[in-house]
Amino acid sequence: MNHPELQHKAFLILLVAISAAFLFVVSPFAGAIFWAVVLAIVFEPLHARLLRSMGARRTLAALATLLACVVMVILPLTLIAGTLVQQGTALYKKVNGGQFDAGLYFEQAVGRLPSWLVNLLDRAGMADLATLQTTVSEAAAQGSRFLAVQAVSIGQNTFDFVVGLGIMLYLLFFMLRDGKILTARIREALPMSRANTDYLLDKFTTVIRATFRGNVIVAAVQGTLGGLLFWFLGINAALLWGVLMALLSLLPAIGAALIWGPVALTMLTTGEVGTGALIVAFGVLVIGLVDNLLRPMLVGKDTRLPDYMVLVSTVGGMALFGLSGFVIGPMVAALFLASWAIFMARRGDLDGDDGVQAPAEQRHT
Repeated sequence: MNHPELQHKAFLILLVAISAAFLFVVSPFAGAIFWAVVLAIVFEPLHARLLRSMGARRTLAALATLLACVVMVILPLTLIAGTLVQQGTALYKKVNGGQFDAGLYFEQAVGRLPSWLVNLLDRAGMADLATLQTTVSEAAAQGSRFLAVQAVSIGQNTFDFVVGLGIMLYLLFFMLRDGKILTARIREALPMSRANTDYLLDKFTTVIRATFRGNVIVAAVQGTLGGLLFWFLGINAALLWGVLMALLSLLPAIGAALIWGPVALTMLTTGEVGTGALIVAFGVLVIGLVDNLLRPMLVGKDTRLPDYMVLVSTVGGMALFGLSGFVIGPMVAALFLASWAIFMARRGDLDGDDGVQAPAEQRHT
């Protein structure tokens, strides 16, 4: 005997099972799908302008937007990756060939330390400088090898990169062309009132745009400035260090200083005081100023996330999801706050089709 309620539960179980199976099938390309969604959201304003100028021809406007995305994002990143592989390979050979000796730099630095600092090291139980030198040398060598191997692996995974890039661009075209239709279906599928659905989707798109735009611009500017500084000073693998500064600058406040700080310290302690002082001054007054000025303007203003939450969510996101985490982390944090805002509004004033009312921020917009 078939009961409607039993049939409904059976269908829900089937729906969940099929959805889980589909997610499992496409999981190898989760990164490509995620970045297709991100780029579609980021380039949607440009697509809307092109769509109006082209007489609402959706396919042509989507192709034009896709071409702009390739020229503005894909090609520069591909060229940088190619040069990065070359410099990473050269650094890897130097490390394996013994040309990079961190222990020698450490010995030179210790030889230039003032006597009062040497005495302080003695009291701290760090008098065995030979052992400390060996430890520093091994740690630096392992770190350099790791960075070099990561750069070399980019070239070794060319096939996977090309396949993922092709899938991402293919999906990006359809998301641009049919984005409004897909968004409308998502709104209909979510079991919430229209006001709350719009609020969450708007928060989702706002955070992605602000995070991607702000973090990428800040990272590009800081990495470019740091790389140019290292190139000007004749430091080996300047592009590699510039890219690392760009990646680390995704972490608010501390970012690029994790690269230029140790380099400046090495210069100062090995007798190159002018070079070290220049790196410190440039890092604090120029690279640091970029982070302090641009990031709040481009990220915090739109996301309305506290600085501490941006930092924690970014670090946590990158720890879990790699590079994609700098977008995923703040996005989850923003949706977390938005969901709790809806919950608090529900407790205070029940309203809407599902008994949930959007926060005042959304209701008055």
